[in-house]
Amino acid sequence: MLDAQTRTKILADINNVYQTRKPLPLLTKTYPEIEIADAYAIQQEFIAQRIADGRRIKGYKVGLTSKAMQETMGSTEPDFSSMTDDLFVPEDTPLDMANFFHPMIEIEVAFVMKHALKGPGIQPVDVIRATDFALPSIEIVDFRVGPGPGMTITDTVADLAACGAAVLGANPRRLDQLDLRTMRGEMVINGEVVQSGLAAAVLGNPVTAVAWLANKLGEFGVTFEPGDTILTGSFVRAMPVKAGDSVVARFDQGLGDVKTEFV
Repeated sequence: MLDAQTRTKILADINNVYQTRKPLPLLTKTYPEIEIADAYAIQQEFIAQRIADGRRIKGYKVGLTSKAMQETMGSTEPDFSSMTDDLFVPEDTPLDMANFFHPMIEIEVAFVMKHALKGPGIQPVDVIRATDFALPSIEIVDFRVGPGPGMTITDTVADLAACGAAVLGANPRRLDQLDLRTMRGEMVINGEVVQSGLAAAVLGNPVTAVAWLANKLGEFGVTFEPGDTILTGSFVRAMPVKAGDSVVARFDQGLGDVKTEFV
């Protein structure tokens, strides 16, 4: 474990990345004694500073939802982060590459909550009852720490679970209109399908990812509030993007498309 002074220094260094434009080396290399509890403490303080600056929590993200990614990152479970309102970007708004460091894109189903939900003991059926509707979404994964060989879940957790931004579509569908176990999604970059996959890659069903997160956040005393947006994890492998790229996340079963571009 790290002492409070060291955690405070790491948080200051992460914040300084926005000025230097140079991501930090992997925290697990610089501080071999860092633990996952340290990483979540740093993340919570990061979010607390944003709230003190006038931002508000608008949702949460789940990452590392596939077993393959968990094994790659040395984890036995997903990771997560709160998301403040400035991390949500309207569809068709050009994304300035200068606001990112090492951006990559993922395609995900986003859940928007209708009722409050708090663990422990949350089951998928509770998620279904509490959800207002689902939306197509693009997550921009980004790194203020790393990336690099040997990166672990501890590095990503301290770095807002590597969240850079999210683009939400405007085509809501109720969960009873979808079979998320069989839903297919495609990632289209500059008109070419570069990745495709099934929502079942997300813990077997994105509903399960939301239940897992509600229970995990319950350990921290956090409740999903009405209107909160939950990014449930990517169907496919993250892909890098560059200035000039046009990106579409395309889903079947009527969930539709969401698109953005990088400039």
